[in-house]
Amino acid sequence: MSDDHDADAISVYNQQFIKTPNIDRIAKEGIKFNKAFVGNSICAPSRATLLTGQHSHKNGVIDNRTRFDSSKTTIAHLLHDAGYQTSIIGKWHLHSYPSGFDYWRVLPGMGQYFDTRMITMNGDTIIEKGYSAEAITTDAINWLNNRDKSKPFAFFFHHKAPHRNFIPALKYLEEYHTKIFPEPATLYVDTTGRGSAWRIQTMSILLDMRLCGDLKVDPEYLKEIPELKPSVEDLATYNAIMKRYPDEERKRFKEIYAERGKIIRDKKPHGKELLKYKYQWYMQDYLACIASIDESVGVILDYLDKNDLTNNTVVIYTSDQGFYLGENGWFDKRFAYDVSMSTPLLIKWPEHIKEGAMTDEMVQNIDFAPTILDIAGAKIPDWMHGVSLKPLLTENKKTLDRKYLYYHYYEYVRDHTVIPHLAVRGEKYKLIYFYTVNEWELYDLEADPGEQNNLIKNPAYTKTIAGLKEELINLRNKYDDHETAGELH
Repeated sequence: MSDDHDADAISVYNQQFIKTPNIDRIAKEGIKFNKAFVGNSICAPSRATLLTGQHSHKNGVIDNRTRFDSSKTTIAHLLHDAGYQTSIIGKWHLHSYPSGFDYWRVLPGMGQYFDTRMITMNGDTIIEKGYSAEAITTDAINWLNNRDKSKPFAFFFHHKAPHRNFIPALKYLEEYHTKIFPEPATLYVDTTGRGSAWRIQTMSILLDMRLCGDLKVDPEYLKEIPELKPSVEDLATYNAIMKRYPDEERKRFKEIYAERGKIIRDKKPHGKELLKYKYQWYMQDYLACIASIDESVGVILDYLDKNDLTNNTVVIYTSDQGFYLGENGWFDKRFAYDVSMSTPLLIKWPEHIKEGAMTDEMVQNIDFAPTILDIAGAKIPDWMHGVSLKPLLTENKKTLDRKYLYYHYYEYVRDHTVIPHLAVRGEKYKLIYFYTVNEWELYDLEADPGEQNNLIKNPAYTKTIAGLKEELINLRNKYDDHETAGELH
């Protein structure tokens, strides 16, 4: 699993931005899910859902601040009880120590890109030199080499990248910092007159992405431009980033990023012109981070090949959620709109999944744990909300007979001021309810896949809205989610 890796930044989904040959191998040798979604698009809640197969209100992690209760039974416990040697290495981000795993070595909090701190099973914090993707991959190979080879294994391998602040390894920054990427059609969209959630969000690349802390522009270049003066927080983030770069590479990093600073100093761009530059710099850093993830995936796949493990190993690639790559002029995630609600999902299982398979069936991250348990031959507990996807993988089943997905986002005001909301997503329509401000949105996903035209006040959709509200109520009852949002009206 990677962190904030949007499907459009995987070449098997979208060829516009980056080539990811190693991640693509999973799809080409297995199945690609075109409609995989999450139930709460934010890091910690998605990770708790992976472990439990439950929506946030039942697994207890509704936002990034909440501590996961390690006494809860998770997929790790169930796989261990089924005879599997279990391990997790990399990002954890659940404010508690992992339990149920025979081995773990995890990043504290969100982790760092360079000189990675890792918490070990005895509670010690160690520092692993170098870039995080490379350090985590080395740890993974070490575990694979030293595991008990008499047992089957279940290995959870979680990267930090490409999470904000989008800090790439130097070799990939060298490759990507001069590339120019296509702009999304809605990069410069005017959101005047849209609902409260659109007006108060702080996910704007132009207004909220920091020149210094996110895009690594040296504050020295901003001294003569008062309107771009960095905040104290922005300066502190920039200084911390520069301090962590390896000594032997710091000079070259600063030379590359100086090119951005000189543009700001000399051209003093503002408005759309500034957004154009910030978007390109954001994409350069974000995609350079993903290049390291793809390299890491290749190392793991090659290890499986060389050690005769490929034919008997299920490989799953996903992210904790999607991520805005300039759509609506935004970055980050959180919303129930498809860009952030969606997530990549690729699975390969030689001799069981047809190579190059693809499905448009709607699936959700509540399904991941039941699927893994089913493949492993373990019992799926009744308390899991999801269903096994194994029939889609191996039995040529075309549908799960699921008509709607449920979504509930909670975290506010902290980070990006996205208003809490519920949503129900079907194949054709999506209904969203921002319950703290009593505002509804309706989108026709076939006619308007970018979700730009809110139909909630269109009288032609009165029956559709009533039907979707009923479906939303049914899903709330099914999952017993009543404590936060109150009654629908």
